[in-house]
Amino acid sequence: MQFNPRYSSLDSRLYHQQQPVPLRGAKPGHFNLHLAEELQWTEEEKQNWVEICSGQRTFQECAPLAMVYAGHQFGQWAGQLGDGRGLLIAQVLDRQGQTIDLHLKGAGPTPYSRMGDGRAVLRSVIREYLAGHALNALGVPSSNALGFTSSTQNIQRETLEPGAMLLRTADSHIRFGHFEWINQYAPELLRDFTYQCIEWHYPDCLKTQLPGLAFAEEVIKRTASMIAKWQLVGFAHGVMNTDNLNITGSTLDFGPYGFMERFRPGWINNHSDYQGRYSYQNQPSIAHWNLWIWLNNLIPLAEETEKEQFKEELTKCLEQFEPTFLEQYQFGLCQKMGLPEFHKDSMECGMAFLRILQSEQLDYTHSFIRLQQKEYKALRDDCLDIRQFDTFLTLYQQIREHQDTDKLDQAMQQVNPRYILRNHMAQKAIELAEQDDFSEVDRLFTLLSQPFVFQPETEKSEDLAPLPSDIPEIMVSCSS
Repeated sequence: MQFNPRYSSLDSRLYHQQQPVPLRGAKPGHFNLHLAEELQWTEEEKQNWVEICSGQRTFQECAPLAMVYAGHQFGQWAGQLGDGRGLLIAQVLDRQGQTIDLHLKGAGPTPYSRMGDGRAVLRSVIREYLAGHALNALGVPSSNALGFTSSTQNIQRETLEPGAMLLRTADSHIRFGHFEWINQYAPELLRDFTYQCIEWHYPDCLKTQLPGLAFAEEVIKRTASMIAKWQLVGFAHGVMNTDNLNITGSTLDFGPYGFMERFRPGWINNHSDYQGRYSYQNQPSIAHWNLWIWLNNLIPLAEETEKEQFKEELTKCLEQFEPTFLEQYQFGLCQKMGLPEFHKDSMECGMAFLRILQSEQLDYTHSFIRLQQKEYKALRDDCLDIRQFDTFLTLYQQIREHQDTDKLDQAMQQVNPRYILRNHMAQKAIELAEQDDFSEVDRLFTLLSQPFVFQPETEKSEDLAPLPSDIPEIMVSCSS
């Protein structure tokens, strides 16, 4: 690997250096060879991946560290938080020369663990490993993972569960919550920290007259784009606290996430979210709220006499969130539908299709595949309200009538996945892995590597549809 340990160059108040505490009896779970090669791992490092992914081996070039940050959780100020069970063990260059974080999750307690034990359990590690892999293959910016290990050491949650570690990768672990911590506890660091973030992640902003303002604009745009992509693939994060969103607009911190199956806009995938704050349909508005909190922490960048003007400029930046999100979402929905984005009725037609999916409780992902494959009769047969479907289909076919349908159909094939990570698929893999059988993890990893490609030799029938309606949905909590 080629190391670039830049985070440790920041003020030492922003982190705590310590070594990971390995679990007893580490054993291999799964390894992402393709990602290791992208990150320029040597043959020796690839052969010793279990030692690296279980915290038994660190690197002289990088001193492992836990980051400190703060945040708003479920809309309330939570004070100081931080890496309570994870360590940034290295920063390395990928083949494109981009700096990538290697973050070891489940590495033991840190000064920021609060009441936690600093550990992760196998089920949560597998869910995060597969989710990051799935989102990256779907074209959604996300953290990924090089691999995970299980162990013979049990960890207490609701019951005793196998302990595990995950070596996560991300383009940045700098969160909105970093800025909240600095403003609350070390405001004198704000300017240097912000400009270092700009230099690392948005260097073109340094060429502008107001780099801080340009930085804000770019973070807003990237966040809006990420949320639009979540909505289009039916992904719900589950815990969109300010400490769980980063400044590069890539998905981070998988807890009780889920890929929506039957189309229910108000779907809550976290059974600890009693008010539905982080439901699927609320994600755009929550992202907007989180950005508003973050922007307030940039105001001190301005001189005292210029703060009011700077606040107004930041407000104008935030006003770009909604049009950016809508542009990305509308374009993506038209692609999924095989409709021209410039047609005046395309968006209404797309919304009509979503209303059918909602009222008929049809599977979100599979319904787009049926539309793509022109299985109109099968879709119609699944509807109780036939008139509603026929009205939609008439409009749909009218819009496509004089278009280049070959081009539109090709776009559909590139954006409509056949495979998503359904909760029951992940649960099956977890149950087998807890018996030291990682074959289902490997099958899902292979399947989700090419979600748009028909894989008859790899898929199973249960990959393609929700559980029957008489079987309770799998509920996911924040416990991990």
